Amino acid sequence: MKVLVINGPNLNFLGIRNKDIYGHEDYKSLQEMIMTYGFKEQVETECYQSNHEGAIIDRLQKAYYDRVEGIVINPGAYTHYSYAIRDAISSIQIPTVEVHISNIHEREAFRHVSVTKDVCVHQIVGKGLDGYLEAISFLKDRLKA
Repeated sequence: MKVLVINGPNLNFLGIRNKDIYGHEDYKSLQEMIMTYGFKEQVETECYQSNHEGAIIDRLQKAYYDRVEGIVINPGAYTHYSYAIRDAISSIQIPTVEVHISNIHEREAFRHVSVTKDVCVHQIVGKGLDGYLEAISFLKDRLKA
């Protein structure tokens, strides 16, 4: 099984930005955690991060040609307004799980809205970095069924 993990803007600043919300682990630790879990679960994983909307869309489209079987995405702030990312997720028709480290429903009002959620098969919020592992597990179970 092949899973792509996409992180949007500012997630490369984990461990630096808002530690009280996002924790003290850095982005490299997140990548290592995902890769270790993928190896243990026999899931081929790739991590990708960009602060640029178009680059994220390009990577989503490339996933289609790469025959990726599942996607975990944390669109960051793009969650709340990027209809272009929403359209890209919808068009590739690869099961996608939206993940947020914090509980976006308990934060500022603008964060309560996710324009990407409805084109994803599942949404995980407020589980910290473990939400990524839960998303990979969810996709693995879904794709086995």
